Amino acid sequence: MDLKYEFANGWKVIKEMNNMENVMSYSKEYIDFLNKSKTERLCAREIIRLASSQGFISIEEVIKKGKIESGDKIFAENKDKGVALFVIGEKDIEEGMKIIASHIDSPRLDLKQNPLYEDDNMAYFKTHYYGGIKKYQWVSMPLALYGVAILQDGTKVDIAIGDDEEDPVFCINDLLPHLSSEQNQKKMSEAIGGEDLNVLIGSIPFDEEENATVKYNMLKLLNEKYGITEEDFLSAEIEIVPAGKAKDLGIDKSMVISYGQDDRVCAFAGVKAIFETEKPEYTAVTLCVDKEETGSYGNTGMHSKFFENTVAELINLQGNYSDLKIKRAMSRSRILSGDVNAAYDPNFSSAYEKTNSAHMGKGVAIMKYSGSRGKSGTSDANAEFVCEVRRIFNKENVVWQTGELGKVDQGGGGTVAYILANYGAEVLDCGVGLLSMHAPYEVASKADIFEMYRGYKAFLNINL
Repeated sequence: MDLKYEFANGWKVIKEMNNMENVMSYSKEYIDFLNKSKTERLCAREIIRLASSQGFISIEEVIKKGKIESGDKIFAENKDKGVALFVIGEKDIEEGMKIIASHIDSPRLDLKQNPLYEDDNMAYFKTHYYGGIKKYQWVSMPLALYGVAILQDGTKVDIAIGDDEEDPVFCINDLLPHLSSEQNQKKMSEAIGGEDLNVLIGSIPFDEEENATVKYNMLKLLNEKYGITEEDFLSAEIEIVPAGKAKDLGIDKSMVISYGQDDRVCAFAGVKAIFETEKPEYTAVTLCVDKEETGSYGNTGMHSKFFENTVAELINLQGNYSDLKIKRAMSRSRILSGDVNAAYDPNFSSAYEKTNSAHMGKGVAIMKYSGSRGKSGTSDANAEFVCEVRRIFNKENVVWQTGELGKVDQGGGGTVAYILANYGAEVLDCGVGLLSMHAPYEVASKADIFEMYRGYKAFLNINL
């Protein structure tokens, strides 16, 4: 009996299992998904498009049919910003579900409601940053603009500028080093302020004398392309994100670099895993929600009743509806909270406790607890459920490891796990380690993202 345990090298195991071709194929699909999912709205739409191609039908269609059966594939949309995918199990939903829960929003800059102004013959958009960012990382880089505007007559207009080959891009100015002696004395968190994140969008004035301003020219150009007026910004959700595509990273193409991998990397794995789930014993679910980066509040966040209400609709379709069945379904569920972990970074080793950090290339990482410092705000999975997941992964030869968010006193963070745990469900955080988390471009190992997909698939399909 070997009393010692060491986490495996993912690439070594992948090569031994002749899985290199599968890893690269999966990564190619994932990169394509990222490039179509620069915002939570685009991500939700892409998931629904993919699900529809796999035979999933909307819950509205199912309600019209009036019943559900084992093996039915169903999707529910939440206000264009969230999606739940279900494969109905052999057991009643009341007996509990197997759930992969991830978020599809990412740190970014949002346009303020009154964003457009002109200063010294240049036009800018004012922004309000969303989620935990390092503000200095967003200056002097190409930016794209995505979102929706609801016009006065109720028309919804999709806006996308910055990623097509012929599109212009935008940027936030930084101060030249020749004049930055005062800026250099500030802390990194203060060198660029929130009100300094103003996006440069143009400099040519309109040519009519009474409207000879750059601002008016920007409005005219936007009106010509999208039909919007300045007042329409009040009923718009427009986001500033990094311009550019997700790409392979490294001479060996072993990693992926992209905006928004936190947490679309876990969402995509959950989506792929449920596509390969047929007639499970327990109803399988992939749940993709919004607003995690700002606390999971609002009607599209995990705190909303969207998922609970959807489960109620499905239980009603199974007959003999009661609120008690909903409570039983939620409390008896087993959940992997799919969210990313902090991968150990040798460049910043002092922030990590190496033996309890996730490492690049060593597989999917489970995180028993999160929170800050003294586990504040954590969802701490119990040992029984950790062992259950461990056994499932080992049974399917999934390469896995454990991880924490850095040294105990360094800081920390949380996920949606605690919200689902409030129902009494068993919940364990499970995702991949990222380098440069929350930066405009984040880095993930292809070995880890592939093993995460394999782990999620095993979890949805295997019961011990």
